[in-house]
Amino acid sequence: MVTPFSEEGSVDYAVAERLADYLVNNGSDGLVVCGTTGESPTLSWQEEYQLYKTVREAVAGRAKVIAGTGSNSTSEAIEATRHACELGLDGSLQVVPYYNKPSQQGLYQHFSQIAAAVPELPIMLYNIPGRTGCALAIETTARLAEISNIVAIKEASGSLDQASQIRYYTPAEFGIYSGDDSLTLPMLSVGGCGVVSVASHLVGPQIQAMVQAYEAGETRLATKIHLQLLPLFKVLFVTTNPVPLKVALAQQGWPVGAVRSPLCMPDDESVSVAIAEVLQQLSDQGILATKA
Repeated sequence: MVTPFSEEGSVDYAVAERLADYLVNNGSDGLVVCGTTGESPTLSWQEEYQLYKTVREAVAGRAKVIAGTGSNSTSEAIEATRHACELGLDGSLQVVPYYNKPSQQGLYQHFSQIAAAVPELPIMLYNIPGRTGCALAIETTARLAEISNIVAIKEASGSLDQASQIRYYTPAEFGIYSGDDSLTLPMLSVGGCGVVSVASHLVGPQIQAMVQAYEAGETRLATKIHLQLLPLFKVLFVTTNPVPLKVALAQQGWPVGAVRSPLCMPDDESVSVAIAEVLQQLSDQGILATKA
């Protein structure tokens, strides 16, 4: 879920509340708050905690709320995750530590210590080496999956082979979620169970329908939906996420504001034009959800 900002740059909790309600009513079974799409690197812990409370109250048990409490400091991640647990959230997304490049044993110790600190809270690992500069190995994921409250992974390496091997080496109940909208359907075919989605802000019902169609054995329908949405999946990553998404949401009437520095809104008008063209195409096909 994006983090809405006011014109002055402060977090707009009222819009966050409205957006959370909209997402749950339009295909999302859960909301990840303060993840990459939520610009977590530029949020203070105080802002993050207030967002957790705002979203939890907005969805009121109608969907799970997952807190992005990962950090490249183990002690900081533990503190933030404990606080999220105390707030009554449903789980935590824990990104691979960025910048300091720990070894695989260091990664195992990092995640296992967080899990031990909040044994009652389900934890989803988050592997995105393109952003962190450090990859979570398949073998390490398999070791971590043996810990009772490490229940899933958001796999955003872009590798179907990696997703396949994670499925091979982990228990069937360990959830594998695509971290890329365009790979959701392919990952379902190798044992994935869903997606932590960016595009769901705009086409949540269609993404849910695609997953449900695949699970029901209606693979041709699932492929048809995937191909219809593919232009949107691609245009939302023409530059760094969540910049294109905030452009698209603004074009749909959502007052989510700009992005925080060091990200910036595109100065090249071609980005906005490309996004508008795809949104219009989806609207003409009757696919795009109604405007805010």
